[in-house]
Amino acid sequence: MKFNWKKKTAIYIGRFQPFHLGHKKLFLKALKSSNQVCILVMDSQGINKKNPYSFNLVKKKITETLKEYKNKFIIIKIPVVSSVVYGRKVGYKIRKINLPMNIEKISATKIRKKINIK
Repeated sequence: MKFNWKKKTAIYIGRFQPFHLGHKKLFLKALKSSNQVCILVMDSQGINKKNPYSFNLVKKKITETLKEYKNKFIIIKIPVVSSVVYGRKVGYKIRKINLPMNIEKISATKIRKKINIK
């Protein structure tokens, strides 16, 4: 089955520099509450040292990591987001997903340092 544009979908926004276990756990939680997930990747490469990866590399890593959920997500490039706004009675909820502390502590900054990207 292919990604269905008419099914209820969770929106997941991030830089994913790099995509790591914490990101995957958030994806899985989002998928539990929706039929599928639209992953919006900010095209943030080069805006500072915390963004060394290109959209294409991030997309490749996400696709590889989530390969078992192949038809349950789509990845779309978006500009660097400064805010998310909405009107009243828009028909969806904005919610924070809380993960266990060991997952919350995962840091992309520390991961980049381990692989020598500062």
